[in-house]
Amino acid sequence: MCSICSSKYLPVVMILLAVVSTLANLLLLFPGFTYKYLLENNITPEATWCTGIWASGFVALVAIRGFGSNDTKKGCCQFRANMLCRVAYAVVALVFAGLCFQFNSTGLTRGPLCLHNGTEGLKWDRPLRLMNLDAKSYLYEPERWASACEEPHDVIVWNIVLFATIMAVNGLQAIFCVVQILSAVHGAIFGPGKNKVIHA
Repeated sequence: MCSICSSKYLPVVMILLAVVSTLANLLLLFPGFTYKYLLENNITPEATWCTGIWASGFVALVAIRGFGSNDTKKGCCQFRANMLCRVAYAVVALVFAGLCFQFNSTGLTRGPLCLHNGTEGLKWDRPLRLMNLDAKSYLYEPERWASACEEPHDVIVWNIVLFATIMAVNGLQAIFCVVQILSAVHGAIFGPGKNKVIHA
């Protein structure tokens, strides 16, 4: 496995991922870099849930404490206790990364909340959401994007890029958490000096 997954680099990578997720979620709240849609409550619900901030941001930062703990603690029992704590931290981070992925996936597939020119005139709606299971997702029909929303400007691309960014962060966090769990379980079973599985 890659050396980035080792306990030396993992906390730094996880911090960077948490920061990226938090920034992406903050930007979702301000489409077009303006705050008026947030004040008017015309923001996609999945963005206002802020899972990118608290689930893959704050919770991941808390879990990092366990990832960076010292492997060289003396005493077999103390070492195994340390490994079990790592497993607990990694499992919590993994669960919240999965939860965040699910929420943001929903936001991505349902499309943005925007001012839409429908049959009843202009109204705030989610015009790109799937009306039935047989319908094709708007993600595969970019020709619909330009005419779907009057405002915010370019909100469809805005949402796609930012929701996809958070989901990519969640995927990486999940991979690193699984690697951390496997490494810690291996260390707990075989003891000190045997848990060097996660190095290049």
